[in-house]
Amino acid sequence: MSQKRRTAADEPYLVVRSSASDLAPGQVIREHAHDWHQLIHATSGVLMIATGGGSWVVPPSWGVWVPAGVRHAIRASGHSAFRTVYVAPGCMPDLPEACTAVTVSPLLRELILRIVAIGMADRRDTIESALAILLLDELRRAPVPPFSLPEPRSDATRRAAEWLFLGGAEARIPGIARAIGLSVRALERRFVAETGMSLGRWRRQGALLASLERLGAGASVK
Repeated sequence: MSQKRRTAADEPYLVVRSSASDLAPGQVIREHAHDWHQLIHATSGVLMIATGGGSWVVPPSWGVWVPAGVRHAIRASGHSAFRTVYVAPGCMPDLPEACTAVTVSPLLRELILRIVAIGMADRRDTIESALAILLLDELRRAPVPPFSLPEPRSDATRRAAEWLFLGGAEARIPGIARAIGLSVRALERRFVAETGMSLGRWRRQGALLASLERLGAGASVK
């Protein structure tokens, strides 16, 4: 389906916009932000979405909601294709206020692809308006998959997180705590306060997301 042409005069009536991109293995879209909210959906491959507040791995069955103004970067694992729907701020109540992963149902996927096919949805067009309303309502109802990694906020916990990733399974938490000038208990308390997770759970979650990314890049399950 060909996309309709729009002019500056149409701008106040647009509810959603869309874009389509294909990325090569390892390709990165550097940190940036948008004036509109966006829903990022990987139609193939696996994407890593990183913000100041956390990181998400996005396989084809998931998407990531990024509110307007939130800076984020995107990295592809393997050949990846993603489709983005941009949502006008204030067009519907009760949309997520923070970045979050969402499960992309078959219906939500088809709505995303339909919006991408027509390019934009204009509230003056009955069918386009209905498509946008249905897409946003499906988004609000979408369950949240348990695969996000909250980002520690303080310098000390960020350094500890970096060492955990660099050292992998060999990294020793007592040694990391000493290196940043904290006791193990103090480091544990900070991780819970800043991420909502214990240090051990945060480490396992990070390892799981890294494994999903490697699988998306073509690594063997073994």
